Amino acid sequence: MPGQEAYVTLVTNDNYALGALALGRSLRDTLTTRRLSLLITDEVSYPMRERLGVLWDELTVVDLLDSGDEDRLALLTRPELGVTFSKLHAWKLTQYSKCVFLDADTLVLENVDELFDREELSAAPDIGWPDCFNSGVFVFEPSVDTYTNLLEMAKQTGSFDGGDQGLLNLYWPDWATKDIKFHLPFIYNMVPNAAYGYAPAFLRFGRNAKIIHFIGAVKPWHHQYVPGVDAVVLTPGSYSSTSAAYDFIKLWWQAYNRTCEVSFIPLHNKTFEKQIVAKINRECL
Repeated sequence: MPGQEAYVTLVTNDNYALGALALGRSLRDTLTTRRLSLLITDEVSYPMRERLGVLWDELTVVDLLDSGDEDRLALLTRPELGVTFSKLHAWKLTQYSKCVFLDADTLVLENVDELFDREELSAAPDIGWPDCFNSGVFVFEPSVDTYTNLLEMAKQTGSFDGGDQGLLNLYWPDWATKDIKFHLPFIYNMVPNAAYGYAPAFLRFGRNAKIIHFIGAVKPWHHQYVPGVDAVVLTPGSYSSTSAAYDFIKLWWQAYNRTCEVSFIPLHNKTFEKQIVAKINRECL
């Protein structure tokens, strides 16, 4: 039953909370009938929690789990991804029979409640290595046993990429060959980079995208939104203003602005980032 199912995401700081605001808004706008469950760590400020609570049905504070695997994370040039191990807490949400996990840097364009018809572990291929699934969008069934087993594997084996994706692919090693029914179509986890990888396919199928996943270090909230003209000034060196990514980033900003009519300038360093997030919190509450 819909009341026993939920969309789940994880937020470990106020920066990624901005993504969860837009994600929550996009799920509400597409008229989902499922609950919205948000995992947060202590690093998320109380003003931000108040904002998140407007869109998300429940906020659950969880302990921060960090792989601490600096060597493997260095290969990805993404040292911050170690904390994504905190995603494992999602399997403890046993009040739900089934959940769909969405990374906080995703945006839902159409109702995707049909994902709850899928089984654990259903996910889309990763564009970097398609024999692995991308852990930004996946269907799972909460279970304390699964949580315990994942935690034990994390301690004993670790993750081949230092983040949650490597660990989850090790736990479900036969995903690539087991059964096609566990493979979500790319439209449920489409990355803007796909337009560069195979432009003809994007032109043919891109319009069918249902969930956009803004992978990489530069997120939509790092670009500058220009109110009044509904335009975005992209961070230098990220995307071309003529690319499909630009349109998706603008869609993200439109969703975010529906949560709060406050715009802010791009975030370039940690100190400035904290100041801007604090300013948004003050003006939106």
